[in-house]
Amino acid sequence: MGRFLFIFLCLAVFGFWLIWRFDREHVYQQMVERLQAESRAAQVLVTAVNYDEATHRNLTTIKFVEEDSAGQDMPPKYFTFSGNLIQFQSLVVRFEDKFVAAGDRFKGRSVYLFWKAFVLDGTKTLEFPITQVNEIPGGYKVPGKASGFENRFWKNFWQFAFDENLAHNAGIKSVQIEAPGVVFIPGYLYTIHIEHDGGLRIDAKPVEPIFRGEKIPA
Repeated sequence: MGRFLFIFLCLAVFGFWLIWRFDREHVYQQMVERLQAESRAAQVLVTAVNYDEATHRNLTTIKFVEEDSAGQDMPPKYFTFSGNLIQFQSLVVRFEDKFVAAGDRFKGRSVYLFWKAFVLDGTKTLEFPITQVNEIPGGYKVPGKASGFENRFWKNFWQFAFDENLAHNAGIKSVQIEAPGVVFIPGYLYTIHIEHDGGLRIDAKPVEPIFRGEKIPA
């Protein structure tokens, strides 16, 4: 009887060890996946290209659709530029890896706001505002009252860039301006991604053949 009890206890201990190891590896894998994850921030599509007789240049109209924090499309914005090398000036906050790895509710991925869309052209540079600085960006607004942390965060956005202690206490690794941009041409869908432990990136892929040449209602 004592022998069987010993074997049973050994098997039980081994079983608990396997469960503990599996849980630990599962948690570690989740942490790695969060650090490597990314989310779609916005999509851009060229809706028209028209020749401007006055400037002898093409006018490019884009449709810009940002996503909110719940992954839902926000109302589209349309911008028309002379030229098609278009950039999006963005403010990006990177949080410390421990918050990203833990999937923190607010600090679990880099925070960004699209500030403006622009085309650099010397004295003819043209820009359009997307979000006003010091206000909570539309994509982060949630029904009801924003938390005190969110209000303080956006109100004191730039202080985090210059006050090391303030940034450290808020779990912030860096605050900076980014301006990703590409050449926008018809027939391609451009997706702006936010890397959870990094910045913004623009990917392009051909529009599905079934949609080519179609005028899709906004």
